[in-house]
Amino acid sequence: MGKASTPKNKTLQLISHWLVYALFRCIEGLLWLLPVEFIWYLGRVLGSIGFYILPKYRRLAKHNLQIAFGREKSAHWIHHTAKAHFQSLVTNVLCGFKLPMMDKEDVLRRVTVEGMNHTHEAMAKKKPILYLICHLSCWEILTQVPSLFVFDRKPATVYQPLRNPFLNALVLRRRRKLGYTLFDRQDGFTGPMRHMKEGGCLGVLVDQHAGDHGVWVPFFDRLASTTPIAAMMAQRSRGVLMPLAIYDDGPGRWRMVCSPPVDTEEIKQSVDGLTTWMNRSVEMMVRRQPENWFWVHNRWKLPKPRFLLQGYKRGIAYPADYDHSKLQPFELLVRSPNWLGDACMAFPTVRAMKAGRPDCKVTVFGPEKLRELWESQPEVDRYIGKENKEGLLSVARRIKKTGIRFDAAILLTNSTRSTLEFWLAGIPRLVGYKGSLRSRFLTQIVKEPKKVAGPPMHHTLRYLHVAKTCGADTENSIQFSVSSVQSSGGSIQSEGRLNTENGILNTENRTLNTAVRVGICAGAEYGQAKRWPMDRFAEVMKQVSARYPEIEWVFFGAPGEAAMGEQLSQMVGEVRHTNLVGKTKLSALITELRTCRLLVTNDTGTMHLAAALGVPTVSIFGSTEPVLTGPLGPQHTVIRHHVPCSPCFKRECPFGHYNCMTLITPGQVAAAVEDRLASQPLQT
Repeated sequence: MGKASTPKNKTLQLISHWLVYALFRCIEGLLWLLPVEFIWYLGRVLGSIGFYILPKYRRLAKHNLQIAFGREKSAHWIHHTAKAHFQSLVTNVLCGFKLPMMDKEDVLRRVTVEGMNHTHEAMAKKKPILYLICHLSCWEILTQVPSLFVFDRKPATVYQPLRNPFLNALVLRRRRKLGYTLFDRQDGFTGPMRHMKEGGCLGVLVDQHAGDHGVWVPFFDRLASTTPIAAMMAQRSRGVLMPLAIYDDGPGRWRMVCSPPVDTEEIKQSVDGLTTWMNRSVEMMVRRQPENWFWVHNRWKLPKPRFLLQGYKRGIAYPADYDHSKLQPFELLVRSPNWLGDACMAFPTVRAMKAGRPDCKVTVFGPEKLRELWESQPEVDRYIGKENKEGLLSVARRIKKTGIRFDAAILLTNSTRSTLEFWLAGIPRLVGYKGSLRSRFLTQIVKEPKKVAGPPMHHTLRYLHVAKTCGADTENSIQFSVSSVQSSGGSIQSEGRLNTENGILNTENRTLNTAVRVGICAGAEYGQAKRWPMDRFAEVMKQVSARYPEIEWVFFGAPGEAAMGEQLSQMVGEVRHTNLVGKTKLSALITELRTCRLLVTNDTGTMHLAAALGVPTVSIFGSTEPVLTGPLGPQHTVIRHHVPCSPCFKRECPFGHYNCMTLITPGQVAAAVEDRLASQPLQT
């Protein structure tokens, strides 16, 4: 049994609750002595003080006001309204404490009623009425003078029990004394439904964040989780949804406003449709007197962990006439891996994130050298490039200078540094694997995927696991799967289609009908342990060209590998080729790769880029593990000679012999190239 459940702790908790209750009754006693007008002015003074000494709630109120009115109001208006809200909130809370101790007639004199003809019309039709209640002004008024809006019907409400049992008992006792029937939310909705069907009036608070059980509906053009319960109860009872609000109307005075309702039996809308109408009604009520609404409640709260909304049972609903161009974006910042190959393996993840919610706007942050790569992706809306050796504070400042308030950031890197950069930028939700020291800066840690029998998880799937944890549907993010098998001879070939007897493939009667381009990537920035000897690449080109002279070989590589390209060009001699090593930017590399029928490559970023573009590859692996980082899909052939020390993941061979590479023969690779060329349909 946990420590919190011991009898001693229960006793201490009970004492704590009683002390809070006693303090509340003392405050009530003090307020009983004071006139309402004095309490009203006192509340405004205390609210002004609270605005300045409670920075957390001040920021929350201004942030919510920015969401609701930022596109139509100035920063000065938002600041002024936030301050007015603090004044109104404290004033009405104190007045709410005072009201139960006042005479009913005194309370009635302070309330002006507007729009009650809507209620009379519904009652004349004998319709059940469900009042849509909001946290506006002094909503305690509604509990004190039910006769103003329920008339001869029996009032009822659905309530959430208070954690303090003494305060909860006090509130229930007072409500029942006023004639209310009270339904505990935790007991379900059978009781409230029966009350509605019997012709009663029911009040339900509908402006709170509904968590995982709500429908995601635009509210001030921003998706918000909204309870469908009110709409469901009104529909099933064939009742009327009636917006009812309280507004400030001067010192110690209030105005009760009943807005035009919707008859669920007449309009025949679904529960989702009624919920969207309900949100519009709440928005109209708030707009009438913005400072009166409860802005320190996080109405647009970000779910945890599933803030990408595809996994939600109730889904997303829009009004039938909604203009989707007005929907405010959910700003997501994604930290790209630093290496080209890793970034390419992250494409399906970013695709899944983008599809995770219709309002998602994806900004990718990563090395400047990857800008063209990411900007070529249709799912990416913006790219922020990081210069080499740029400091932590400089990165954080640049993210802030974009003027975008990012709602969340997902890190596809494992470093503490990249996490710190986003943390210093003030992004409220930071998501990623635990890593080393960075877990203290992450606000949402992704658990490692469960280990299962068989090969380890591919990096692409590991990235996708992050998106899935955040709520994205990853089932269709990759249209292919790993289909490579390990042969007894120590090499891996896709689908086992490469049959190399003594390293030679029977290619009799195979011809190409047109000239084709085949790419060659003989380098690898990572280190020598990933490079198959250049003379063997040259030998492969000679062997294949002897059989297929119409092939044009195209050399690719990084700027630092330009000398290697020249050397390879000399090695192949008269073989038809074009040397582009070190001569293409990333955008040009993408363009050139698209023209290739096939790429013959080491384990490089170019290999992953080709795979992402749909270009088949013949990939040679040495010190690394193709099960983890090989190209995915049946259109790729991976060749590897397994030795006892592989995979070592070293940049240089610690033994100096590079057997995992040198024992792969040109004949094996040439046969794989010819088989792949013959098996792939011509590109038109």
